[in-house]
Amino acid sequence: MPERPARLARSAFRLFRPIATRWMDNDAYGHVNNVQYYSYFDTAVNGWLMEKGLLDFQASPVIGLVVETGCTYYESVSFPEALEAGIAVSRLGRSSVRYEIGIFRAGDEQAAAQGYFVHVYVDRATQRPVEIPETIRAALGALA
Repeated sequence: MPERPARLARSAFRLFRPIATRWMDNDAYGHVNNVQYYSYFDTAVNGWLMEKGLLDFQASPVIGLVVETGCTYYESVSFPEALEAGIAVSRLGRSSVRYEIGIFRAGDEQAAAQGYFVHVYVDRATQRPVEIPETIRAALGALA
């Protein structure tokens, strides 16, 4: 079994986005189900990309597809808690980017869960990898 990653603090992240928990996020045990965290990761990153004008999910000719993801859980969260997703970029390649994401209770200093996902940028029509467009690369560089 791989070694468990060290729990990250807020200082490890460059920006934070609010995450609203929903009643349906809770499972039979009364806490947010593990699979929902991946949705939080995707929502935080893609929401930021759209907010910055870097992604039009219906029309952008170049899009990022998730090709790898992982998550480590440290403590449970539940609806109706207010959460924040911290985002940082740990690797910026030619056609891919690795995001580190921490899920925090609003105001907490340490992540309740943390993980990563990798976007590979592809041509929407061909689905083949392409270089990350310069405007996107510059914005991602600010999160590194």
